[in-house]
Amino acid sequence: MSLLVKICGLTTPDTLGAALDAGADMVGFVFFPPSPRHVGLTAARELGQQARGRALKVALTVGADDATFENIVETLRPDLLQLHGRESIARIRDLKQRFGLPVMKAIPVETAADLAPLAGYADVCDRILFDARAPKDATRPGGLGATFDWHVLEGLKLDRPFMVSGGLSADNVAEAVRTTRAGGVDVSSGVERTPGVKDCDLIRNFIRAARAAEELSVQ
Repeated sequence: MSLLVKICGLTTPDTLGAALDAGADMVGFVFFPPSPRHVGLTAARELGQQARGRALKVALTVGADDATFENIVETLRPDLLQLHGRESIARIRDLKQRFGLPVMKAIPVETAADLAPLAGYADVCDRILFDARAPKDATRPGGLGATFDWHVLEGLKLDRPFMVSGGLSADNVAEAVRTTRAGGVDVSSGVERTPGVKDCDLIRNFIRAARAAEELSVQ
């Protein structure tokens, strides 16, 4: 199966275009005001139209309420909901039933003990995203440029597709893929000049490096 490459936190037509032209499989849009990558509904509509048919559109939220989800779904028409809050299994079931969309749940990881909730989420979610656990004083759960010990995922037995994120860049994505055997990689801060400001060259370099890592992993 091909490695899925996701560029997250896109906010402008130029950087979205760079991701699409370079062959990103997924493009992510953040709906969380504390994030420097937060995108409003008007911009999301235009970006969603630009991405339509070229990559899967992913809507990232953190503990959003029903009204927020309704606005996002109506505006962006996402292909996948990415949940980064403390959503319960019951909440995820409700969202899947309400909107009829697949869900990817982010699991914050620091040690092997953080994998304890995995089985329950894997039963209801379509994908799992392993991300570095944010510090206790962080204002947002991800996009902080921190990695976690990928060896925690070595030999992981999971009957759901999973992706890895957290501090990825063109320089370390090959090691992340080799260590975790993940089916996808997700980058945000690793392709930015400053927080929230994506760089087209860094986007292209990351996707190129991820594709090279994919080729090495199947040899």
